[in-house]
Amino acid sequence: MKIAIYPGSFDPVTSGHLNIIRRAANIFDKLIVCVMVNAGKNPMFTLEERVDLIRRVTKDLPNVEVDSSHALLADYARRRGSCVIVKGLREGSDFENEFQMALINHKLNPDLDTMFLTAESRYMYLSSSIVKELGSYGANLSDFLPCEIIPDFLEKIEKRKHNIQGGNET
Repeated sequence: MKIAIYPGSFDPVTSGHLNIIRRAANIFDKLIVCVMVNAGKNPMFTLEERVDLIRRVTKDLPNVEVDSSHALLADYARRRGSCVIVKGLREGSDFENEFQMALINHKLNPDLDTMFLTAESRYMYLSSSIVKELGSYGANLSDFLPCEIIPDFLEKIEKRKHNIQGGNET
């Protein structure tokens, strides 16, 4: 069985992420979407919330499992029996960063390769950061987020606005 891992912070999972998930799920026997902890980021959603959001938008994909990890990706892949990391690419700078990480992961785990899937053109500009910015201005998010999670996202935006206005930024 070929097991691949699609890692990321997914804060929140976007329509672009979901596109990569669906495409990778068609290639591999099993795809593990793993919410990774990134110490350099201050996420809007908790780890558990992000896992739940991804589970909700992938419930129709029987070969997709959603997990989370605080471990090094190379170690996590070894433990889960995966030989492939899937990474989505939007632009040239994505490739430079992801290529470096692919080399490091392969050095740490020589059985691990990285497969790059380019974003479809309608998602090339899309990132979780842009979605958060758009959401803070009340933009229509239906082209950017899976419809199942838009209410959760809007609720989180409102709580964040309320906390900032109250002087309790979280």
